Amino acid sequence: MVGTLTQLVDRPHPGTYLGSGKLDELSLRIQELGATLIVFDDELSPAQSRNIEVATNTRVMDRAELILDIFATRARSAEARMQVELAQLEYTLPRLTRMWTHLDTMKGGIGMRGPGETQLETDRRLIQHRIKVIKERLVDVDRAREVQRRQRSGQFKVALVGYTNAGKSSILRSMANDREVFVEDRLFATLDPLTREVDVGEGYTVLLTDTVGFIRKLPHHLVASFRATLAEAREADLLLHVVDASHPSWEEHRDVVDEVLADLGLQLRPSRLLCNKMDAIMEPERAGVEERVHNLVPDALFVSAHAPGGLEPLREALVQAIRQQRPLVEIRVAAHQGAVLASLHRDGEVVEQTTDGSDVLVTARVDEKLAGRLRQAGVAVSRVS
Repeated sequence: MVGTLTQLVDRPHPGTYLGSGKLDELSLRIQELGATLIVFDDELSPAQSRNIEVATNTRVMDRAELILDIFATRARSAEARMQVELAQLEYTLPRLTRMWTHLDTMKGGIGMRGPGETQLETDRRLIQHRIKVIKERLVDVDRAREVQRRQRSGQFKVALVGYTNAGKSSILRSMANDREVFVEDRLFATLDPLTREVDVGEGYTVLLTDTVGFIRKLPHHLVASFRATLAEAREADLLLHVVDASHPSWEEHRDVVDEVLADLGLQLRPSRLLCNKMDAIMEPERAGVEERVHNLVPDALFVSAHAPGGLEPLREALVQAIRQQRPLVEIRVAAHQGAVLASLHRDGEVVEQTTDGSDVLVTARVDEKLAGRLRQAGVAVSRVS
């Protein structure tokens, strides 16, 4: 980056985003600095991008296009590549006219269309067809993931959500003790949801899922195309909202993630704020950070994915969450109801099983969904105080 330029306005200019005077100033700065690319920290309309390029004779890239390019370099799996390509195509489609401006001066004869228009229509049809194909393939991927989710319906599921580079992958790697979990200190290192079974102690395990990170002013194309991967968050019993407590803008990051979760319809899911990277905060400042966080979110947890024992508060909180969602109940089952007993052992946590005459008395931890199914089957379920 060779320079920056800012302007305070009530609203962007509809044609050029910047005012005419600021646009002239931008052109002069480009000539002085020899810049070859202009990057806007906002999403531009196709007309705005084209008008700015014409006025400055310089390539323009807006925030959405930059993030899409970053995503394209990070995508590793076939699903992630399809999702990024879908977002890029949806971004490109309304901007095709700007991409073919070099053919504007070429005109056809009477009653004929110029080659620019013909190529434009061809490209538009190709892109629309490709978008349709990718969406159909992503539906198939989502169906496969749905089958996987149904197979693990009886397990307690936790999803890590948060701002990009907050340390979600590091938490998953440490909790699962899996060195193969990809971790790197950069934006959007994770694009695919990754799930691992994690032992949290006292005989409990959870399915912990790492999800794609959010960012301020996330392009709506990406929000739409990544809804399939965020289905993991929708299916979770608990969302762990991870923030980088050592970042000076952690409060803004927290608000951004809350807004995206609301946009995805996840704002009512059970959640817990997880303040990560506490080891990166100097001791004199740590107490102030904890006090500030507790004033905002009293039940927040403070952890470190790298410090020894830094994730123990999280393990203890997950054990408590499992117990709260799966209370201890006493269930009386007739001896011939083998399917009910099998369901209890498969989907619940059997603590004790004894016989009482012709019945089987089971003490177990079950969630409300399983308890409801048992009651529908005519099985007596009573909560243990």
